[in-house]
Amino acid sequence: MQRSLQAGRMATFAYFALNGFIIGMWVVHIPAIEHRVGITHAVLGWLLLLLGAGAFAGMQVAGPLADRFGARVVVPVSAALCSATLVLPGPATNVWTLGAALLALGFGNGCLDVAMNAHAVQVEHGYRRPVMSAFHATYSLGGVVAALIGARALSWDRHPAATLATAALVGMVVAALAAPALLRPEIRYTPEAFVTDIPRGTPRRIWLLAALALILMLCEGVANDWSALHLRDALAAPAATAALAYGAFATAMTAGRLFADRVAARFGPTTVLRGGASVAALGLAAVALSPWIALTLAGWTVFGAGLSGCIPQLFSAAGHADRNAAGANVARVAGLGYLGVLAGPAIIGPLTHFMPLGLAFFLPVAFCLIAAAAAGILRSEPAVGAPRSHAPITSLQRHSR
Repeated sequence: MQRSLQAGRMATFAYFALNGFIIGMWVVHIPAIEHRVGITHAVLGWLLLLLGAGAFAGMQVAGPLADRFGARVVVPVSAALCSATLVLPGPATNVWTLGAALLALGFGNGCLDVAMNAHAVQVEHGYRRPVMSAFHATYSLGGVVAALIGARALSWDRHPAATLATAALVGMVVAALAAPALLRPEIRYTPEAFVTDIPRGTPRRIWLLAALALILMLCEGVANDWSALHLRDALAAPAATAALAYGAFATAMTAGRLFADRVAARFGPTTVLRGGASVAALGLAAVALSPWIALTLAGWTVFGAGLSGCIPQLFSAAGHADRNAAGANVARVAGLGYLGVLAGPAIIGPLTHFMPLGLAFFLPVAFCLIAAAAAGILRSEPAVGAPRSHAPITSLQRHSR
């Protein structure tokens, strides 16, 4: 059984990396596709909302399906769908075909996102210790690989359609090869193996987790959309230097997720969320007030390190709240969180009409502090692998649905 869990964990790593790779390949080719289709940045911005809408819809579909048929079935199908839809933006020739392509790509991405997180919860149950953050770090590493491969392909003047089609084929192969290692849906664990102190699956608690995901992922979106622009406009940094702002944030985010599981196992998820959100608030406040480029880059680094472990704790708590509705609960939290990523530009942008961009950053600073104050919601779900003293951990147990 331990070998099965190890194989399931490796397969989950593969699907997270694949998801990051697919989205990364699309992101790298955005400028080339935008130029080929002949649209403005403003039109592209509206089209990207279709990507988000498709992702949200996919999450709400895949979550209940994962609960009903098991992540072992839904994950590889979602991965194959997500890979296949990567082909679509390449040959798009006008705004309508590109919009339809992004809607489909978003749907496939949303399905895979929720399904693989639901399976990650199942793996975490088996290990009886936190492993979720490492999966999310692998997603980021998949994006790094996509950036390197995509940049090389563009330097060779390869047509985006050819590169994306090749990447889609690779993705479908990975989806098929990793599928047999996924945990079977009939595998369940004894209640003593993972115990909570309150009734699980209460809708109010799930929506509170989703609200925290919304504001924290909005903060991530602020870094994605505004970090380089702030360094360039507020501090007159050269374009190459300004690009380092997002690089510092993303690198710290990835590195932090590689260590967050150990921190959660030792001190509990509440500590990770409260401490991480507080550190993130400190880092972004430094960015907002800094008059120096070096301090600003350090602030973005601290911001990324602080946020790195927060979202995985929320996903994990949602999945563990009710084993029979893990997929649906993760879909609620991930779906609302994804809306937060999209809301970042919509909220910060209008604020810049009334105040400097740096001062507008104090809104996400406040959101981080709210998340830190609300971290106690995770106390109702103790750290994975922390059994009650009167309930010894027993072996895994099989029974049918």
